[in-house]
Parts: sequence; structure tokens; C-alpha cells
Amino acid sequence: MDTIKNAGNYVADKVNSATDAASKEANKNVAKDSNQGVGTRLSAAGDAVSDKASEHKNDASAEANKQAATH
Repeated sequence: MDTIKNAGNYVADKVNSATDAASKEANKNVAKDSNQGVGTRLSAAGDAVSDKASEHKNDASAEANKQAATH
């Protein structure tokens, strides 16, 4: 039963990682857009950094769940 749970958690973590990656790219584009205000650009840059950290966390969790599901 733990194998099924770990497999489900792996899928959820991968989906979350992909969502974070997409959000990171969108925020990077806003941060680079010279038509945006400075405050908006700084906020987007900070959000991009946060999204990247979350993406890495989800990737690590997914790998741990993958290993647990296969052993």
C-alpha cells in the first residue's frame, strides 16, 4: 500500500514542479519587461526565485518518493 501512496506522491510532486517551472518562467518574463514598473519587476524577480526553490524542493521530494516506490 505504501508503494501506491509513494507513486501518487511522486506524480503530485512532478505536477507541482512543472507548475512551479511555468510560474518561474512567467515571472522571469515580467521581471525582464522594461514596460513594467520597477516594483512589479522586483516583485516578479523575487517570485521567480521562490518558484525556483519550490521547483527544486518538489523535484527532490519526487525523487525520494520514486525511490521509496521502487524499493
